[in-house]
Amino acid sequence: MQTSVLQQSRAEDTVRKLRQGITHGTLGPGTLLAEAAVARQLGVSRVPVREALFTLEREGLVEFSPTGRAYVKQLAPHDFEELFLLRLSLEPPAARIAAPILRENPHTLEANIEATARAKTLLEVTHLDLNFHQIIMEASGHTRMIRIWRSLRSEMELWLARLHSDLQARTKATRQTTVDAHTKTLDCIKTETPAAVERMCRQHIQGWRDWLPVVGTNGKGGAND
Repeated sequence: MQTSVLQQSRAEDTVRKLRQGITHGTLGPGTLLAEAAVARQLGVSRVPVREALFTLEREGLVEFSPTGRAYVKQLAPHDFEELFLLRLSLEPPAARIAAPILRENPHTLEANIEATARAKTLLEVTHLDLNFHQIIMEASGHTRMIRIWRSLRSEMELWLARLHSDLQARTKATRQTTVDAHTKTLDCIKTETPAAVERMCRQHIQGWRDWLPVVGTNGKGGAND
């Protein structure tokens, strides 16, 4: 029993470290994740590495070649479009449900905005940005929507990190833009109807539309990839 628990702990720790490396960009898109090399680097056997790679494949962060080699997944333009549409489907109705609860207890959202305002790196802004939306999702209490959203969290972190990077390159104001948008959302939660909160959340997500990579007519990347 103790051996089984230890193996599970090693597998979970390996997943966490690899996930962090991918979402933080230290393991870039297309990076080969050879079992033996990763095992040596992390100081574990190949078994937890293999289990971690399968877990990360299910999360959308890793893909396997026809020969069985694992690589960090490169999000294509159609991936950005799909994740955008999924957020648009899940988050606004969850915000409407959560609004009365968060109006009574807005402290977690307030603390998140304060932490975002103090963030030192763009990756920290991205992480806190998604945390803000996860707080709203979980406050809805809608178990199925929450389960779907959580299953997409890692991919959404890659999605948002890419968009934040593009925004930062053009405006140099990603942190303040995020703080302003979330403050506006929180003010809406405190003062407006749940239907108005749903509209606000929808508009907030739709604001990313112009930043999505171009999708061609075949659903893949267009000429501007």
